[in-house]
Amino acid sequence: MTAIRAHVDLDVTAPPRVGQWRKASLIGGLAFTVLAIIGFVTSPAQAMHSYLIAFMLCLGLTLGPMVMLMVWHLTGGGWGVMARRIFEAATATLPLVAVAFIPLVIGLHANYAWSRPEELAHADEHWRMMSDQYLRMSGFLLRGILYFIVWGVMAWFLLNWSRRQDSPSDRAYGRMFRLVSGPGIVIYAWTMTFASIDWVMSLSFPWASSILPFIFMVNQGMIGMALTVIVAQKLHRYPPMNGLLKKRHFHDYGKFLLMFTLLWGWFNFSQWLIIWAGNLPDEISWYFDRIRGGWQYIALLIIVGQFVVPFCLLLSRPLKKDPNRLVWVAAWMFFMRYVDMYWWIEPTFNKEHLAYNWLDAVVPLAMLGLWMTYFFWNLERRPLLVLHDPHTTPELDKDHE
Repeated sequence: MTAIRAHVDLDVTAPPRVGQWRKASLIGGLAFTVLAIIGFVTSPAQAMHSYLIAFMLCLGLTLGPMVMLMVWHLTGGGWGVMARRIFEAATATLPLVAVAFIPLVIGLHANYAWSRPEELAHADEHWRMMSDQYLRMSGFLLRGILYFIVWGVMAWFLLNWSRRQDSPSDRAYGRMFRLVSGPGIVIYAWTMTFASIDWVMSLSFPWASSILPFIFMVNQGMIGMALTVIVAQKLHRYPPMNGLLKKRHFHDYGKFLLMFTLLWGWFNFSQWLIIWAGNLPDEISWYFDRIRGGWQYIALLIIVGQFVVPFCLLLSRPLKKDPNRLVWVAAWMFFMRYVDMYWWIEPTFNKEHLAYNWLDAVVPLAMLGLWMTYFFWNLERRPLLVLHDPHTTPELDKDHE
C-alpha cells in the first residue's frame, strides 16, 4: 500500500490536446456525413455497399481492443498498463457501433442477395433451404441484437470495474476481471464466428470458408493494436504520458503487430490452399471474382502491403522501440485494413471489373470520424492510468527502458 500511495498523487488526466483531437474528428466526421447522406440519396445501393465496409472497420476498432483488454487481464504485463485506457476508450464505443447496425438491417436488400425474393426464385434447392432455415431477415436481426447484447454485457463489467479502480478500494478486482475475461474470449470467438458469417460471408452465398471467422478475429486484433500504437505515440508527446510511456512499451506493441501480421498471412494462405486443393466451383468462384478485371492488382497490393512490408519492417527491433517510426507502420497497416475490407466486399457487386466509387472513401471516413469523436471523448473522461490497480505500481517503479 505504501508503494501505491507513492503514485496516487500523479496527475494522469488526459492532456488538453485530446479535446482538440475530439473536435477535429467531429468536424471531419460531420463534413463527410453530409457527403455520405448525399450519396445515400443519389446512389442508395452503392452507399449501402460502402456502409458495410465502414461498419466492419469500426466494429474491428471496438472489438479488437476489447479482446486485447481481456487478454491483458488474463496475462498481465506492463504493455497493458499503459494501453489499458486506450483499450477501454475503444471498447466504450460499442453503443455507437450497435446503433450503426440499424441502417445495415434497413438496407439489407441492397447488400445481401439471399434477402431478395427475385434472387431466391432462381437459386438452387440448397440456397433456398439455407434461406428458409438460417438466412432470414428476422434471424439476421435477432442474431445481431444477441451479438451486441453479449458484447455489451462483457464490456459493461470490464469498464464498470475499471472505473471503480480510479478510487481507493479494499476490494480486489483482479480475480473478477479474470473470471469475465477467460470465458469472454471464448464467447467473443463464438459470436464473432456467426457475425462474420452473417455480415460478410453470406454476401457471397453459397461460398463458405471455415477459416474466415479466424481471419476476421485476427483483423480486429491487428487494427486494434494499430490504433493503440497511433494513439499512444500521439499521447507520448504530451504530459503525463511523455514520462510514462517507454520504448519497451512500444516494443511490445510492435511485437503484437508482427504476431497479427504472421497470423493474417498464415490464415489467408491456408484458406487459399484449402480452396485451391478442393477445386470446387462454389469455392473457387470467390477467388476468381477477386483476381480478374483489375481486382488482381488490389489483391497484389494486399499481399505486399499487408504482409510483406509490415513483416519485413517489424522484424527490426530498433524500429519497434522507436514510436516515431513504429507509428508509420501502424498507420500503413490501418490503411491496408481498409483496402483489405474493400477487396472482401466490393467484388461481390462488381464482378466484371475493378470499380471504386467515391462513396467507398466518404462513408468510411464519415463513420470513422464519428467513431473517433466518441473514442476521444471516452479517453479524456478518465485518467490515463488506473493508479489503484495492483499492476500499475510495479510498472511505474521500473526506471529502465
